[in-house]
Amino acid sequence: MTTRITLLVFAATIGILAPARGELPQPPTDWLIDSRPFVARVVEEKAKHELVLDNGLVRRVVRLTPNAATIKLENLSSGEHLLRAVAPEARVAIDGAEYPVGGLEGQPVKNYVKAEWLDRLRVNSNSYRFTGWSEGPILARMAWKKHPEWLSRDLPWPPPGKHVVLQFAPPRAQLPGVEVHYELYDGLPLLSKWLVVKNGTDKTVRLTTFTAEELRLAEVESAVNVAPVTERPNLWVETDYAFNDMSPYYAQPAVSLASDPDYPTQVAYKRNTPCLLRCKPPIGPDQELAPGATFESFRSFVLLWDGDRERRTLAQRRMYRTIAPWTAENPLMFHKLGSDPKTIREAIEQAHEVGFEMVIMSFGSGFNLESRDPKYQAVYKQLAEEARAKGIALGGYSLLASRGAGDPKDNTQGQPAMYGVMPCLGSNWGQAYLAQLRQFLGGAGLSVLEHDGSYPGDCCAAREHPGHRGLEDSQWVQWRAITDFYKWCRAEGIFLNIPDWYFLSGGNKTGMGYRETNWSLPRAEQEVIERQNIFDGTWNKTASMGWMFVPLSQYHGGGAAATIEPLSQHLDHYEARLANLVGAGVQACYRGPRLYDTDETKALVKKWVAFYKMHREVLDADLIHLRRANGMDWDGWLHVNPQGKERGLAFFYNPLPETITREIRVPLHYAGLTDRALVSVEGGAPQTVLLDRTETATLQVKIPAHGRTWVLFTAGEPQSP
Repeated sequence: MTTRITLLVFAATIGILAPARGELPQPPTDWLIDSRPFVARVVEEKAKHELVLDNGLVRRVVRLTPNAATIKLENLSSGEHLLRAVAPEARVAIDGAEYPVGGLEGQPVKNYVKAEWLDRLRVNSNSYRFTGWSEGPILARMAWKKHPEWLSRDLPWPPPGKHVVLQFAPPRAQLPGVEVHYELYDGLPLLSKWLVVKNGTDKTVRLTTFTAEELRLAEVESAVNVAPVTERPNLWVETDYAFNDMSPYYAQPAVSLASDPDYPTQVAYKRNTPCLLRCKPPIGPDQELAPGATFESFRSFVLLWDGDRERRTLAQRRMYRTIAPWTAENPLMFHKLGSDPKTIREAIEQAHEVGFEMVIMSFGSGFNLESRDPKYQAVYKQLAEEARAKGIALGGYSLLASRGAGDPKDNTQGQPAMYGVMPCLGSNWGQAYLAQLRQFLGGAGLSVLEHDGSYPGDCCAAREHPGHRGLEDSQWVQWRAITDFYKWCRAEGIFLNIPDWYFLSGGNKTGMGYRETNWSLPRAEQEVIERQNIFDGTWNKTASMGWMFVPLSQYHGGGAAATIEPLSQHLDHYEARLANLVGAGVQACYRGPRLYDTDETKALVKKWVAFYKMHREVLDADLIHLRRANGMDWDGWLHVNPQGKERGLAFFYNPLPETITREIRVPLHYAGLTDRALVSVEGGAPQTVLLDRTETATLQVKIPAHGRTWVLFTAGEPQSP
């Protein structure tokens, strides 16, 4: 069906002015459109005894005399100062005794920091003392073997920016030294921070616990009593010590925002304002450091926010592409049911024919990564080589959590497991399991691991496991074991699907967010719910970070009404699912025995794969949320790529049984378009549309019944025929 679109043209007046410091940046200096001007720099202002980390978007100022302490954390886009009081730069507990690292005391009022107070602040006699600082480039925190064919554009690794190290001496002999590391990144308001503890003594010491970041934040609301809902501070904080959820909001056990007992002049009557931010492990790490040993903490990342929800989450998505750029790898995935060589060769051939890039031997396929049989492994080494020759990555599935070890004594002990039962990764079984996966994946040259039920944060009180001493160190040991394994996978170029938040440790994808039993609903309902899941899941993830699910054959149930197979009998629905996913730049687990069953089905899949690859750069770029699917009217989204040739690509969907015509406002600010745009409907001749003062185009769009249409936006004037 032909789709018609009318352009409603408005005159536009755009002021191109350099922003004053403290104002929101205006085009073309908005860092979300062009981040190139915002370069990290580090300056010591000796007259003021201050070290300044600044990239034009965020400024952190560390007072160096008489001890090191952060006195300013400023969002230069909004002009907001986030700190109200000085805190230690970190804390360490050695053999059970806690010591501040840096910090200054004597601030008379904890509501704000006055410049005239700074010279009167004093050192805690029990604190680590600042002794010097150094600067260098950012270093890669893990190796990344890139797959350029899965990236729409190259992303630098390590990211550009500055790395600063502050050295601290202990308050007394026989305590280890401490370094506090900071990274400031080019192009976004983001800092990271971590600790390194170096035991230069002649005895073994125990690092009981630590605090890697402590910020005494200004309140964001005035609440005398307990507020039922509290405003969030204008920053996002997470660490790579993350697990047990597919959303970053619930996978951060080391990040807390609590009341500050050292804040008597706050508004809250019970002094319970949540304004003290700490990054600290919930238990442990309880690590012993022998003489000469070094301990490195997890890393915290602090991202300063400005603007509305879309702007805040665009910043968050930019952060992931910067500090975990492997999450931008976005291959088309076929989840094959069956693992015998004949059926795998058929899957490889089908994937190659239609342009898919990955075959995963799915759960329930019978593939066994735990097999130590050399003949079995040799079969899959041969299949992996055949797949690679056709441009296909081959790999498989393994389950960890929610299953027991071979011997129950190797499971976590003393505390309930989150999923019923969990093998301890510090036990003999756990250590052997991870070693076995490395051996099979590496030896056979497999390029994909779907690791279901990854380590969810369980603790273990067992004292006979070789990898940990008891409860207090068990969480840290298991986290290090799983993340060391994932980092090894990243260095080997092994793609990681993990239903957990391990992106900062090497994970490529997690679930976009869906309920598996929904794929047993009638096909028409699956289409709308799928778009809802994508719309909701892409607020705090890029489109490439979340997988969806397409049950080519029956999954949980639902019978013929829910099932796409036989594929050739449900081409309209198959196309709707492909258009939903390709139109969002989201890959799914297409799970079943085959990708096509007839030439007509094959042509349909090839059509949408070709569309994705033709527009891959913009489809893999940022997604702007236009309207959530509700089954009652149009819904859709817009991809924006301000540095690309294709600046924007919008998809509009119609769930209704009749054709509809709607006037739709499409915001093009984040596409880097200011006064006009070229608009092409489904590959048609481009037309010019003028944008209004908010860089928005108003379009009149005709969308076919139970269908969709797409609109491409580019810059410049149309070419003469």
